[in-house]
Amino acid sequence: MTAYIIRRLLLMIPTLFGIMLITFVVVQFAPGGPVERMIAEIQGINTSASSRVSNIGGDIGGGARVATGGGGGTSKYRGAQGLDPEFIARLERQFGFDRPAHERFIKMIGDYARFDFGESYYRSVSVVDLILEKMPVSISLGLWSTLLIYLISIPLGIRKAIRDGSTFDTWTSGVVVVAYAIPGFLFAVLLIILFAGGTYFDWFPLRGLTSDGWAEMGFFARIGDYFWHLALPLLAYTIGGFATMTLLMKNSFLDEIRKLYVTTARAKGLTENRVLYGHVFRNAMLIIVASFPAAFFGIFISGSLLIETIFSLDGMGLLSFESLLNRDYPVVFGTLFIFSLFGLLVTLVSDLAYTLVDPRIDFESRQH
Repeated sequence: MTAYIIRRLLLMIPTLFGIMLITFVVVQFAPGGPVERMIAEIQGINTSASSRVSNIGGDIGGGARVATGGGGGTSKYRGAQGLDPEFIARLERQFGFDRPAHERFIKMIGDYARFDFGESYYRSVSVVDLILEKMPVSISLGLWSTLLIYLISIPLGIRKAIRDGSTFDTWTSGVVVVAYAIPGFLFAVLLIILFAGGTYFDWFPLRGLTSDGWAEMGFFARIGDYFWHLALPLLAYTIGGFATMTLLMKNSFLDEIRKLYVTTARAKGLTENRVLYGHVFRNAMLIIVASFPAAFFGIFISGSLLIETIFSLDGMGLLSFESLLNRDYPVVFGTLFIFSLFGLLVTLVSDLAYTLVDPRIDFESRQH
């Protein structure tokens, strides 16, 4: 097993390198960029852009007014005609675009190998600090969603397995299929329309996880307020995940019911409840327990971006969305690297969890 773990850890290096390389190449061909974005805001006489330019330009002075003073000629950036070439060069140096793409990529990989992710272009804070600031919201949503999914899926999957082929199994399968087919973000929009003041009812808040003045509330009032804000995002997170887990639980339970030891237990005169919940349930739960790390990480990553954006939750999803819009490349690449590494580690942990709950599984022997 030690050799298997070492191989998996070593395999993460080329995998991470490939992910970062492909993303970096795609970004190079994508229209726009931090320099072009800054130029566009300057040409649009954006007040916030002028203040940013003043900070970026350092001793240029005067912000956008100095930038537009002279120069002219052709430029590789759209909308840069009429801007001072020296100012454009300073912007490039500030954002690191004064060097060829391959040099920038090599430097980025070298920094990431030392876990140095740099600072955000626009927030004047390190990428790591930014991620740590936003992480609690996303982890909170991921944990509660995973817990709710398991609380729904396990009893429902067991019930469907016990009554396999019955009317109950048929109509619940229809519900599960429909739930799986509905995208989480689309369900989130539907919840807002119905219950958050969109068209019909105004029962739930639309923004954030707490109300103004939350810190001054009593203990139980704070708990109630937190779950009041959490209700709609949590439902949107859960809609697709519980369908997959329910079918996994049902199939796992059915596989165990059909095994010889169940027939033997019944032949010994054990009650049906003792057979199902004393023997079958314990063995069927092995795959569910082992899949928890991957399930949580899947919910945490796949559902956060759009749902956090829709509900204006200040977590990792909203941070990623805003960073992409603003071309804040240190945050984009930093979060991609961190979550890719975390995802690979979670996959390894899931494999190890399978071997812990079922010693018959030996991944190392499959390598030969």
